[in-house]
Amino acid sequence: MASKKNVCEVLLDSLHVAGARQLFGVTGDALNPLLEAIRGDERFEWIAMRHEENAAYAAYSQAALTGGIGVCAGTVGPGALHLINGLYNAKREGVGVVALTGQIGHKERSTNYHQEVNLEKMFDDVCAFQAVINSPEQMPRLAQIAIQRALIGREVVRIELPIDVTEEPVPNLRKHYHMVTEASAVVPPQSEIERAAEIINKGKKVAFFCGVGCRDAKDMIIDLAKRVKAPVAHTLKGKDIFDYDDGPVVGMTGLIGNPGGYHAVRDCDVLVMLGTDFPYEWFLPDGPEIIQVDCKVENVGRRASVTVGLVGTVKETLERLVPLVQDKSDDSYLKTHVKWAGKWLESMDKQGSLENDGEPLHPQLFAKAISDHAASDAVIAADVGLSTVWIARQMRLKGGRRLVGSFNHGSLGSGLPSGLGAVATDPKRQVWALCGDGGFGMAMQDFVTAVRYGWPLKVIVFNNSELGFVKMEMEVGGYAYNAEATHLVNPDFAEYAKSCGGDGVRVERAKDIMPAIKAAIDSDKPFLIDAIVTAGELVMPPHVSVEQAWGFGMVKIKEGILGLKGDHKQWDNWKEEIKAAL
Repeated sequence: MASKKNVCEVLLDSLHVAGARQLFGVTGDALNPLLEAIRGDERFEWIAMRHEENAAYAAYSQAALTGGIGVCAGTVGPGALHLINGLYNAKREGVGVVALTGQIGHKERSTNYHQEVNLEKMFDDVCAFQAVINSPEQMPRLAQIAIQRALIGREVVRIELPIDVTEEPVPNLRKHYHMVTEASAVVPPQSEIERAAEIINKGKKVAFFCGVGCRDAKDMIIDLAKRVKAPVAHTLKGKDIFDYDDGPVVGMTGLIGNPGGYHAVRDCDVLVMLGTDFPYEWFLPDGPEIIQVDCKVENVGRRASVTVGLVGTVKETLERLVPLVQDKSDDSYLKTHVKWAGKWLESMDKQGSLENDGEPLHPQLFAKAISDHAASDAVIAADVGLSTVWIARQMRLKGGRRLVGSFNHGSLGSGLPSGLGAVATDPKRQVWALCGDGGFGMAMQDFVTAVRYGWPLKVIVFNNSELGFVKMEMEVGGYAYNAEATHLVNPDFAEYAKSCGGDGVRVERAKDIMPAIKAAIDSDKPFLIDAIVTAGELVMPPHVSVEQAWGFGMVKIKEGILGLKGDHKQWDNWKEEIKAAL
């Protein structure tokens, strides 16, 4: 018997089985039949975004927070292409996103038709699978393949909907239909687990380095670290899993890490890497024995020379490893690094104290105040740039707090749309988007989307009128301050938020920080804090080499010479940096 459901309706059935309920996108021509199918389907909500890239970031955020899939959509040609950057972020973060794209009719293909783009070629690198629906009969099977890969494989997939196919009825639905919705655990061979246990048992200075793959195994890791007296360092993506209050946790390594985390990883004789593909190999040691546990074989040994590589999910691998590991009594290595981390944490709290009230304000004050007063289960959406530094150093994400952002792809402008995806997932959950002025400026058109749907998103814009992180990168690379490239001319962001129908406040004095944060928390509208902060804040890594110190000094000499030649913006830059340091 012929089905009465068309291609779009069958697609929605498959998405529903996989747990999707919202679609973020911008509609048009080829997607209009999909919107018509959604109109009469109470299972789904279409979230009308103002830019497709933001839709893809929102879908990423939803997938990251729920462990399910996110769905985004763009129509033919340019609408589909706008999705790509946000989809690359989903790919790099390892979450499952289904991108729905329209396409021109078949008879117009290869004629240079209006908005014609070969989307298969354009999406080939970002998508693990592309389901091009050329006939109605293909929809049930190809949709299942694509959605299962997104949900179970944590991959980005695309389903192409040509305008001349989308309204066609699907002639035969499959009699037996089962969508795989539960991922399987992966366990390494027992012999390799035993090898890893032998190495840990022989180690005198064992350290753990943990990433986002440890989310289901935190308690087991902390208990094992206590038994073997191992400091636990973690990546930025692991910050909402591990906290300094968790006994042996010593925090992050890397450029924005701290001395406790840096030296715990660098100075050990056995390093156990759990669920991390940390990309900065120069922060990893090359001398000690390294055990790496990861569910993806391509991650094992990619960054460092590994003694034992265990391909498995962290929780299930540790369940078999832990009984084989012997307790240790010497806790001197652990105590040293916990002490270093504690001293560093005290200094970060001091930097963020409201008593540190010099003007322009230090951005750390806002980050710490939000950390101290945000809800215990708040979602923090991080933009790329210096705002990420303040989250890493001044914020605590213990308890039920979560962190989303563009950590591997590193795309400016991701903070606001990641926050939108989070608040769309659960409007009752407190969500903060922490953005730089450069990042917010790239995505600010979708602040009005939060207004449209009545989402009480909290946004802070660290407004220093600079691409601050780029400025720092220039100086680290030996280049003098270049105001023409990094200086920004900004509007009053608080007034912009009000003009969109939300609310906001501009903060220039330390005494106004807490009232602004309280107003944001209490507001039932989207609320923006325009935080006027110094552009002179210097970010110091946990370890400064002689070469780095020399290079930074030479940059300052170059800037002085340029200032003497009449580039007065160099003196302004120096004044900002000196004021921030005092």
